[in-house]
This record gives sequence, structure tokens and C-alpha cells, in this order.
Amino acid sequence: MSKTSRKPNTYLSKTLFMKGLQCHKALYLEKYSPELKSEPDTETLLRFEGGYEAGEYAKKLFPGGIEVPFEGLSHDEQARKTQEEIKKGTKTIYEATFFHDGIFVKLDILHKGPKGWEIYEVKASSDLKKHHINDISIQYFVTVSTGLPVKKAHIVHMNKEYVRKGDIEPQKLFVINDVTSEVINNQKHIKDNLKEIRKMLLGSEPQIDIGSHCEDPYKCSFIAHCRSHLPEHSVFKLCGSKKIMWQLYNEGHNDMHKLPMDRLEPKQRFQVEVFLNRDVITNKTVVKQFLNTLTYPICFFDFETFMQPVPPFDGVKPNQLIPFQYSLHVIERKKGPLKHYEYLAEPGKDPREEIAKGLISQIPADATVLAYHKSFEIGRMNDLITWLPKHAKKLQAIVDNIIDLKEPFSQRVAYHWKMQGSASLKVVLPAFIPDMTYEGMEISEGMAAQAAYFRMQQITDNEELKNLRKALIEYCKQDTLAMVKLWEKLQEMAK
Repeated sequence: MSKTSRKPNTYLSKTLFMKGLQCHKALYLEKYSPELKSEPDTETLLRFEGGYEAGEYAKKLFPGGIEVPFEGLSHDEQARKTQEEIKKGTKTIYEATFFHDGIFVKLDILHKGPKGWEIYEVKASSDLKKHHINDISIQYFVTVSTGLPVKKAHIVHMNKEYVRKGDIEPQKLFVINDVTSEVINNQKHIKDNLKEIRKMLLGSEPQIDIGSHCEDPYKCSFIAHCRSHLPEHSVFKLCGSKKIMWQLYNEGHNDMHKLPMDRLEPKQRFQVEVFLNRDVITNKTVVKQFLNTLTYPICFFDFETFMQPVPPFDGVKPNQLIPFQYSLHVIERKKGPLKHYEYLAEPGKDPREEIAKGLISQIPADATVLAYHKSFEIGRMNDLITWLPKHAKKLQAIVDNIIDLKEPFSQRVAYHWKMQGSASLKVVLPAFIPDMTYEGMEISEGMAAQAAYFRMQQITDNEELKNLRKALIEYCKQDTLAMVKLWEKLQEMAK
């Protein structure tokens, strides 16, 4: 876009400023070519939801405050409303709004403490991150620039050690970090970057190539546009070290077909050689050894989980994964019928007891339990053991028999060139079982399943709820049926 084809736009919000800190080009495109950005992915939307929930609970740290609404008011009107509350002597203002020199910020909490005004920025994460300091620093800069003296600046995040017991205790739920000195020391950095960003917005589109900044600290909404020049099989399809990928890309080695083999890690070299030769690798001996560790009954098992910053049930920590669904396929004897069991929690109901009872009753004693990437399922089972000690012995017996079906594929004793270095179920399945994919399914990945579960809690239409439950059940069932098919494929390979 040429400099003369658009009207300069230097207005900034906190979000836009943070985008500019991450990448000038991303901010420029946001201003002048927003149609090029992708829709936010499910993970981003879930992060937004989590942030809103954490913010609502953080207000309980300073109850009785007044909120400055966003809907229906201009930026100037929100700022005026904030000033009115300050003049009235209001001690706590939620979403306090300040507008200075074309920069708009809304503070999660503005509170007047014993020594003066304090800013509290709330985060749904369980720790303090480096970019949080820049986040609150721009808020501090704008607020102080309007003439309001700010004595303290705090980052509020979830307390990862907090365990819910009864009603939520806000003072224990959150950790409050005094970052005043860091924020004050960061003001020159903020001012210098504001100057650079505004100068940039008056010029032409910055010529910035892709880099690690595209996903740090957040995945950029323009990443698909900026990577559109990459070939289908680019250097970024390599497994292993991202450092090597970026080195090769920056040297002009972009295409998987033309990579310098001597620069690659052993696993990467293996991946490229198999890809170029269109090979399918089978180590029959090792595959057979793996299969010999499996004894009937054989179960194929998968969890779907959700997490919330504010723990919804007793015994749960902030942002702790909670299973809400499982699928279980069972073969009790050689050439026996394939049975299927499933569980999907009712919206808003604590599912843990029913899940534990279901697994204990449906998984035969001493059965081999196959999971794909077993550390995830074992982690959730261990949580159930902690939450439900009365079921601990029987649940532990299940955990002791879990074997990872991913192992032959991750160890590359069963490897297809279409896997491109990945052992993910979503990649391995269509490579070895071409007629079985997740394409076309209403729900086709874990984040979407979590979002669907949250959506179930908001739906009032019975037909819509029924359809969503069906989609969730079909997705989770597909995961375990995929495992059955891959197990059968391994048996074929071993012959």
C-alpha cells in the first residue's frame, strides 16, 4: 500500500500499542489492511474468555466499586465518566478509562489506597510474564499523563497453589505483584516506542520478514498473510530445532526439496530423506515387540478436558485441566467384538465422580489400556486419584496398565513420508488410514471440543444442544476408533 493511498491513522489503544511492540508490520496492517488478518482461532477466543472471567472475580478484591461501561459510550465519554467518579471521591473504579494524546486505555481496576491511586492489571495466567510489564506500563504512562498521580502499579494473576474449598476466596485466588519500580523504569522504553510507532504509521508498510516474533508473546493475526509466500513443503515443516529452521530460512533455504542435508539434525535428515523418496518405513521386529506387550482385554481410551482460571469445583486449582468427556473402545479377547463406551458431562455439572465410576466399571480388570500420547491421560487420571481418594486403588490399577500407542510412530519404527516428522494422531491417521480423517467433522480438534463444552452451558435450545452433544461424542469416538485402526495397521505391518 502506498503512502498516498490512505489517510494516516496514529490512534492507539493499549492492545494496538502491544501489537506494535511485537511487530510494526502487524500494527500497520491492522490499521490500513485489516481485511488481511485471519479470524481469531479457538485458543485465542478461549484465552479472551478466561481473561474476562478472571477480571470479574478480581473485582471482588475491591468490592463496591463503580464500573465505567464500554458499550454505548465514546472514548471521550468513558474518560469523562472516569473523571466524574474520581471527583466524586469514588475509591474503586472498574474499567477506569483514560485518553491522552490519541492513546486510549482502560484499567482493570483503579483503586485509591492509603497513599494514593493504584493500578491493578488482571491476568488469567498463573505467573507473571515479561510482556505484562509493557502492558501495564503503557496504562501507567497514559494515566499519569492525564494528571492523575499514580503511586502503585500491580499485576494480578492466578495463584497456581490455590485449591478451591467451598466458596471462592478472592484474596487467596490471586497473587498481587507490586511492579511499580519496573513500570517507572520502563517509561523511557514506552515513550521511545510510542515515538517510533507513530512515525512508522505515517510512512509506508514496514518491510519486516517473518520470524520468531510472529508468535511471541502471542500468535499474530496476520501470520497466514505474512507466510503466504512459503511453499507447501517449507523448511518449517521440519521437526526438531526451530533455531535451525530459522537459520536455514534466513539463508534462503526455504523449500523442503532443496535443504542442505549436512546442516540438519539426524531426525530432520531422516524426515527429509523419507519425504523425498516417498518411503514408508516399517521395522517389523520392533513393531512386533511392541505388540507383544499388549494383552487382552485391550482398551483404547481418550479424554477431552477443559480448564478455567477460576476453579469451578472443590479440589481444583486455577487453570487445571478437568476431564468432561471420554471415549473407550474395548476388545475383550482375540477376534472378539469391538465394544464402545462414552461419557459426556451435563453442562455445569461436576463430572469427576461419574467419570471415575464409569472407567472403573467399563475397563476390565488387568486390561491393557492404550492411549495416544499417554502422559496426558495419565496426568488426568492422577488428578482423579487426588480428587477422589476412595477410588484411588482402582484408578491406579488402570494407570499402571496404560501403554502409549504413539510409541511406534514417534520412534519411527512405523513411519510414513506424509507424517512430515510429526507423530500427532491427526497426522498419523490419514497417512496410514487414508479413508479415515477428521476433515468435514463439525468438531475436529481438542480446543474446539473445549469451546463446544463451554457453549453447551450457554445454549437454551434443546435441539441445538442435542446436535452439539452429538458432534462432541462423534469427535471423541473418532479419536479412539482411530487408535483401533492404527493398532490393526501395526498388526498388518508385523506380519
